[in-house]
Amino acid sequence: MTDTEGDCAEWRFPAVPGSVRSARHAVRDALHSWGLDGATGDVAVLLVSELVTNSLCYASGPIGVRLVWQDPGGAGADKGQGGQGLLVEVSDPLPDPPTERTAGPEDEGGRGLQLVACSARRWGTRRGKSGKTVWFELALPG
Repeated sequence: MTDTEGDCAEWRFPAVPGSVRSARHAVRDALHSWGLDGATGDVAVLLVSELVTNSLCYASGPIGVRLVWQDPGGAGADKGQGGQGLLVEVSDPLPDPPTERTAGPEDEGGRGLQLVACSARRWGTRRGKSGKTVWFELALPG
């Protein structure tokens, strides 16, 4: 873990295939430590796995993963959304935004962004100084 401060955790992974597994484990461990196990945690881990895999396919530099537990009563709250949420960001040095595709029944890929779009409360992309970030929010029970 590169950084952890209360309701935020952040990592950087090299652009190598083993990083997908490392990212899944890191996210699962952080969510467990926050008491965010269960179905929402499983969805978060799945979507991080998809986005890190996408980054590996197209980018050659480090991949950043950041989690923010958004609590309406806490310091990391997003007051406009209501309810607790989990913000997840996956960044890489490639500036081009990902392209949402429609995968056919026999296609082995092309479903990652569809999974994000169907599972997240909100999602999007933004450009940074050196690359892009794909982010999504999951609603948390409570």
